[in-house]
Amino acid sequence: MPIVVTGLGAVSPLGARVDTNWRRLIAGRSGIVINNRFDTTDWRCRVAGLVPAITEDAEGFDPERSMDARDRRRSDLFIQYAMAAAVEALDQAGWRPTKPEDQARTATLIGTGVGGVPAITDASEMVRAGGVRRLSPFVVPSFLPNLAAGQVSIRFGFNGPAGSPTTACAASAQAIGDAMRLIRSGEADIALCGGTEGCVDPVAIGGFTAAKALSFGFNDEPQRASRPFDADHEGFVLSEGAAMLVIERLDHAERRGARPLAFLSGYGTTTDAHHVTAGWPDGREAARAMEIAIGMAGLTAEDIGYVNAHATSTPVGDAAELAALRRVFGPAGGGTPIGSTKSATGHMLGAAGAIEAVFSVLAVQNGTLPPSLNIDRPMPEAEGFDLLSDGARCSAVDHVLSNAFGFGGVNAALVFSRFH
Repeated sequence: MPIVVTGLGAVSPLGARVDTNWRRLIAGRSGIVINNRFDTTDWRCRVAGLVPAITEDAEGFDPERSMDARDRRRSDLFIQYAMAAAVEALDQAGWRPTKPEDQARTATLIGTGVGGVPAITDASEMVRAGGVRRLSPFVVPSFLPNLAAGQVSIRFGFNGPAGSPTTACAASAQAIGDAMRLIRSGEADIALCGGTEGCVDPVAIGGFTAAKALSFGFNDEPQRASRPFDADHEGFVLSEGAAMLVIERLDHAERRGARPLAFLSGYGTTTDAHHVTAGWPDGREAARAMEIAIGMAGLTAEDIGYVNAHATSTPVGDAAELAALRRVFGPAGGGTPIGSTKSATGHMLGAAGAIEAVFSVLAVQNGTLPPSLNIDRPMPEAEGFDLLSDGARCSAVDHVLSNAFGFGGVNAALVFSRFH
């Protein structure tokens, strides 16, 4: 049962809308900036990947395009980003069903790593300052992780299965994979799937700083801070945004005259069962997730023309992923081009897998491999790998592998293939 992608939506530190994201990504632009969301003067980490507002960037995020003022007041930022990306993806796919039988066959799966942390933090401070009577009746729906999927399904009347994986940084890749399974099992004909995150706030920045996970050595040069596979990497850059895909059975797309962008041809997921924050150093379970995805697609490792790596810029994580890639592709990755678009977007946590899936679809559709920024001096473990550090590359690849790994040991891999 072939499954195709027919719609894409994106909001990221590179801007709003897919075409803006792709154009800036291919041009080597970075979305990492000095964090002005709150006062970071005395903070160790002072950079972040902030979604630019329409007031500061003509191609930035305008929440009024997708939600009215009342709904925005009742929704934390992660829901607002999700809605904007969903509207764009559904518009491209041309899917706004009004028949009950079509709505009942539409699934909604939107993952997130942490949900509405800013709303929870604000509510806690409000209780401490003025007591519980000051809380809005909408405070809980504003931060529940599943309310991104809930709000989207309500807005468009999607009555099919809904879900919200919260598997940390693998959440949105698993949402896409879960949607694929629902279609394959016959429970849905079409799905809106992806992920969203809006947690650049003091609790998240402070917590990840305490865990020694963030970059802090490039506070004065934020665009250099996200540097996957580089010897001078030291941690990831916390970012925000959302990305969505519309996927459906090929015959369903053909019947309604939709234009397929790519095949979603494989999905694999495993669990390390090893450590809360670190995967196996030898990459064994990450490699197995890739192998499952490649096998589901009916391919071999040699068929993969590009890997969009998870590669967050943490020394331990990058080294483990390189070990996994050696297991799957052979020494030095078998010469397969490998990159990390997080070098431009930073780490969007639960939305990372989805934005990278969008970029993977565009890579196979356009025959262009995105550049990896800031790989000035590859880490020793990366010796011999083709890391796409010399700018965007024209390459008519047929199959792309996209990885997403999360705290708790969750590994997910997706394969997208050229639509002929």
